[in-house]
Amino acid sequence: MIRRVLVANRGEIALRILRACDELGIATVAVYSDADAGAPHVLAAGQAVRIGPAQPAESYLSAGRILEAARSTGADAIHPGYGFLAENAGFAEACESAGITFIGPPSEAIAAMGSKISARRLMERAGVPVVPGETPADQSDASLEAAARRAGFPLLIKASAGGGGKGMRIVRGGDELAAAIPGARHEAKGAFGDGTLYVERLVSRPRHVEVQVFADAHGGAVHLFERDCSVQRRHQKVIEESPSPAVTPALRARMGEAAVAAATAVGYRNAGTVEFLLEGVGDDARFYFLEMNTRLQVEHAVTEAVTGTDLVQAQFRVAAGLPLPWAQTDLRQRGHAIECRVYAEDPAAGYLPQAGRILLYRQPERPGVRVDAGVVEGSDVSVHYDPMMAKVIAHADTRDAAIARMRAALSEFRILGLPTNIGFLLAVIDSPAFRAGDVDTAYLDEGRGALAAPSIPAAALAAAVVHAHAAPPGPTEAFPDPWASLAGWRG
Repeated sequence: MIRRVLVANRGEIALRILRACDELGIATVAVYSDADAGAPHVLAAGQAVRIGPAQPAESYLSAGRILEAARSTGADAIHPGYGFLAENAGFAEACESAGITFIGPPSEAIAAMGSKISARRLMERAGVPVVPGETPADQSDASLEAAARRAGFPLLIKASAGGGGKGMRIVRGGDELAAAIPGARHEAKGAFGDGTLYVERLVSRPRHVEVQVFADAHGGAVHLFERDCSVQRRHQKVIEESPSPAVTPALRARMGEAAVAAATAVGYRNAGTVEFLLEGVGDDARFYFLEMNTRLQVEHAVTEAVTGTDLVQAQFRVAAGLPLPWAQTDLRQRGHAIECRVYAEDPAAGYLPQAGRILLYRQPERPGVRVDAGVVEGSDVSVHYDPMMAKVIAHADTRDAAIARMRAALSEFRILGLPTNIGFLLAVIDSPAFRAGDVDTAYLDEGRGALAAPSIPAAALAAAVVHAHAAPPGPTEAFPDPWASLAGWRG
């Protein structure tokens, strides 16, 4: 069995993994950059090792420093979390070569699914539906333009190594190709070091529906149903839920079977997610393979809520060589779960990320609500990392009840010191389209909901901070000046 795990990540995912280790009796090691020296995940681990300065390339993305930290602390396993090195096939292979258990899939599976072209071809051979398009071996501009014209318009030019919308261009007519192809290639090279492109038909107003899969080394493979992740801005997920309001039992069965076939085709082990574009609703809706995330997902908590499972503990079990803790017939969906991601950002300014010190932090505490947070009061949100501070997960018997529970939880979530998207999240879940379950991936970017977060007067914010942090003055004392006593405050 695994004895000591190094968690090669930070924030809420590091804390989530550390808690699972504590429950399993596994010793833990955290790593941290200079920016995270006093972070909650550092304090929660049994040991902690500095791995470099704040810049990710010199700390959390440094495979050599993380492996040295594992060796120096006697860690026999590494959990990569998500982001950073989680889907880096070279890092997984380096762990394997060093005799350190990588809590994730084999490096070969990561490499196969890391290339969207390779993954697309694998899925076609496995009988998994893919979006019509071409993956030309000749990567010249002329060859890609010819492939695009054969596919027809509108279409997408996409980066093979991409993600998060980088290296992707929507092309609505032939006159746009001359700019779109080199533009996508340049962006892909800058973001991923790989300018390989392919073309596929643009699916009109799709939903983004993904299926959680899990496989072991004994031939076992299951799906844990779907999550709807259609509420996105700029290809980044904001709200996720399970079950999807657009998926019927018959469609769910078809998508689950396709997801397991995808995992089996690549020789997958451990937790993964097969992402689909869903076109239409009902039993006759069509779905297409988008990509496979070869790691745990940010939104894994909604699956845990509706299935009553612990996916992180199952990851350790499978990594230790044990069989899956469930068969497909053991798994059921119970109720409905919704997750909202709480970011330090300004939605009114184009979701501009924010940085600064959290002066007040009060998360909701109520039945049926789970909060996975990576910060506490006094934490600094750094410019160097993703600005997500916490995830709120609400679970209830029905979707309407889960929405009501989420609304109550967000309404009592208090974060002061820097702007957040909490008001925006409330506006989204209150919108008629979301409540009707009628949201596609372009809903936020096209502004169809005309969403506006409620504004709070600066004086009210200042008063709240003072109330939370200052003791009441004595009969002969003046009330403290918040601007003099609270460093880092921004109204």
